[in-house]
Amino acid sequence: METQTLQIDSLWVVALASKLAPLSSRNIAILLVVLCLALLGLALTYWNHPGGPAWGRYWCRRVVCGGRAKVIPGPRGVPFLGSMGLMSGLAHHKLAKAAEQACAKRLMAFSLSETRVIITCNPDVAREILNSSHFADRPIKESAYSLMFNRAIGFAPYGAYWRSLRRIAATHLFCPRQILDSEPRRRALAAQMMSVISSFGGNRFQPREIIKGASLNNMMSSVFGQEYDLNSGSEEADELKGLVEEGYGLLGKLNWSDHVPWLAAGLDLQKVRFRCSRLAPKVNKFVGRIIKEHRNQIKYCQKSQDFVDVLLSLQGPDKLADSDMIAVLWEMIFRGTDTVAVLIEWILARMVLRPDVQSKVHEELDRVVGRSRPLVESDLQSLVYLPAVVKEVLRLHPPGPLLSWARLAITETTVDGYHVPAGTTAMVNMWAITRDPEVWDDPLSFRPERFVSGNAGSTEISVFGSDLRLAPFGSGRRVCPGKALGMTTVNYWVAHLLHEFEWVRTGQDPVDLSEVLKLSSEMANPLTVIDDI
Repeated sequence: METQTLQIDSLWVVALASKLAPLSSRNIAILLVVLCLALLGLALTYWNHPGGPAWGRYWCRRVVCGGRAKVIPGPRGVPFLGSMGLMSGLAHHKLAKAAEQACAKRLMAFSLSETRVIITCNPDVAREILNSSHFADRPIKESAYSLMFNRAIGFAPYGAYWRSLRRIAATHLFCPRQILDSEPRRRALAAQMMSVISSFGGNRFQPREIIKGASLNNMMSSVFGQEYDLNSGSEEADELKGLVEEGYGLLGKLNWSDHVPWLAAGLDLQKVRFRCSRLAPKVNKFVGRIIKEHRNQIKYCQKSQDFVDVLLSLQGPDKLADSDMIAVLWEMIFRGTDTVAVLIEWILARMVLRPDVQSKVHEELDRVVGRSRPLVESDLQSLVYLPAVVKEVLRLHPPGPLLSWARLAITETTVDGYHVPAGTTAMVNMWAITRDPEVWDDPLSFRPERFVSGNAGSTEISVFGSDLRLAPFGSGRRVCPGKALGMTTVNYWVAHLLHEFEWVRTGQDPVDLSEVLKLSSEMANPLTVIDDI
């Protein structure tokens, strides 16, 4: 329908040109001025529509074809570019403020140049979007496509291939049995972290890099079967760390070429395409080398139990090409490293700021574990207050405040009573939902007791997607497949860190809760602390 209406929009240009033939130089100049004014008028007409130019273009063409529907409220932005500025910096803050100003917290429309977008700050509407089969895909960023994520679970289009990948990951990497079997590696890494932290001897240090190193090594063990010691380091681990950090920077960047077609045609003003073209061959070489090593191990009957071997053993319709295996393995490492490290740093920051809460966690750990033996993962089942602390930090600091990656409407549908056309990008502002006073009592206060059963005003809630008041891992068919493994790792390592140490701020380094939004929302200034055994 849009192609047909576009042709209709263009007919007047042809007619005008025929009337001015033969064209003199003066007539050509007049024609160009008329064309420019017409295009400007058309752009202003589109821009003057609620939601901005992309929505104005859609609705003007729909009216021409005789269609009418209730219009979604939202900011107009600026002509041609729409509300691109809302997606820069702390986008979740700006979008929450824009929704409030437009009285559109339930559903707001806005434009990213030619991309139509809707966003909700309401848990009920969020459930309607995330659990709908109409929003089964994700919009493909240029960087995601260039880095092969279109062939991995995160960005692969919904269909048989995606379902196969999801089933393989759920069965062989994220199932309860596999999580239990990987406990010795998490325990070994926890011990290594304690050793590294103890070596500072009460001096000030930043735990971020230690936790990131442990998280990366944990995923390398599960996915690649590679194990390294945090104390000694490894060239291979350092190489992968560099690849992952470069990928974070590219995927977390607002790429104008994703939304402005004439930029995507040939220009690369932000150097995203150039950087991706340099990174992708390095990833192919790194992961391809590991696949080759595993093939040789299988050939010589040196059996291992990691995810690479699982993918190599697939037969029939599930069998993957090497390029697809590289994409899947690269995504597992990429997605499994960042969230755990970011969340643990936020938790430690809150513990430093609230010694009273940290003291309650210490008391619970002393009561359940004691001081005469090390903590084991089965102890987590007996803890009540520590999981509440983790939930409260997830509420105030969701690592993916916009649920990291948006959804794409594959067919036209209705959301909250509004018509939403196919090809529309849909977002959920989880950060706004978890700070909404209509949803949470005293939402800006750090109060873990709200999640402790039996306390006045306590809330029984799961963070795994069944309750959209707090769904940091998403919900529906595109929910994060590694959510259970991630939460097990976070709870276990935080319990270790608090069982072994008391975390204290330094005199010259105040705890700064300012955030920066990359692929995840992390502390803008790394936490600096003193550990007190």
